[in-house]
Amino acid sequence: MKQIGLLVFDGVTLLDVSGPAEVLSRAPGYELTLFSPRGGNVRSASGLSLTATKVASAEIALDTLIIAGSDTLPDAAIDPALLEAARILATSARRIASVCTGAFILAEIGELNGRRATTHWKNTADLARRYPDVLVEPDVLHVHDGRYISSAGISAGIDLALSLVEEDHGPRAAREIAQDMVVFMHRPGGQSQFIGARRTPQVESEILHAVLDHVTTTLTQEHSVTSMAAAASVSARHLTRLFHQELGTTPMRWLELMRLNQAKQLILEGATVTSAARDAGFGTDEKLRRAFARHLGITPRDYRARFRSTF
Repeated sequence: MKQIGLLVFDGVTLLDVSGPAEVLSRAPGYELTLFSPRGGNVRSASGLSLTATKVASAEIALDTLIIAGSDTLPDAAIDPALLEAARILATSARRIASVCTGAFILAEIGELNGRRATTHWKNTADLARRYPDVLVEPDVLHVHDGRYISSAGISAGIDLALSLVEEDHGPRAAREIAQDMVVFMHRPGGQSQFIGARRTPQVESEILHAVLDHVTTTLTQEHSVTSMAAAASVSARHLTRLFHQELGTTPMRWLELMRLNQAKQLILEGATVTSAARDAGFGTDEKLRRAFARHLGITPRDYRARFRSTF
C-alpha cells in the first residue's frame, strides 16, 4: 500500500483536504493518514474538526505528502511547528504536493527553490514576491516539476489528485473516478477563467505601483513596455525586472491579463464580444477570442454560459 500523508493544521481549508482524500480513497493501493503539527483534533476554517491526526515523525516513510492550504498562510508568519512537520514528512516522501496556499509552506522551507509551482490565483503574485527563487506559474490548475506537484486554489486539489491517480494507475482509473465524482478528468482552461475584476495588485515598489495604477485606468490606450517605462522614468529593462520580482510575470503578459479580466466582467454584464473587445483594450473581436483561447481554453460565449448565472 502506498502511504499518503495529508498535512493539516488549525484553520485549514476543508476542501483542500477532503477533495484529494475523496479522489485517492476511490483508487486502489492507497492508505491515507492525517498529520498535524501537534496531533489530535484540528479545527478547519469552516468550523468542522478533523480528528485523530498524527504527529509527524522521521520514522514515517510516505509515498506522497499532500500539504493543504489556508486563507491565512499568505498573510501571516507560518507556525514554526507546522514548518517543522512539513520538513520531517517531506524528507522521505517520494512525491510532495501542495494544494492552494499550501505552496507557501513548501516555499518557506525551501522545497520549491528553482522549481515551477502555482497557488490560488489571488496569491500567485504574493508567492512570487515572497519567494523569488520559486518559478510561479499563475495560470495553471496544477504543476508537476520532478517529485513536486502544486495546485491552484481549493477545488483544484481534486484535479491534482486525479493527476496522481493517472500517474500511478493510468488514465482509465483516473477517468473512472472523475466520472463517478461527476468532475472533469482534465478541466478545460486554466485558473484565469475564475478570476474576476481585480483591483491593482499590492506591490512594494512605488514605481511599479504607479505604472499599475496608470495602466489599469487606461486599458483602452496603446501600451508597450517602452511606453510604460518612459511614463515611470525608468528603463524598460528595470521595469521588466520589477514585474518579475513583484508579480512573477512580464509587463505585456500582465497587461493582457488585466484586459482579459475587464473583458470577462463586461461579457458577464451582457456586453457583446465586439464591445467587450473595444472597451477592454483589445480592439478587435479576433484579438479577444485569441486571448480567451490562450489563457482560458474557451471562447467568450462559453465563458458567459459557464459563469453568468446558476439559473
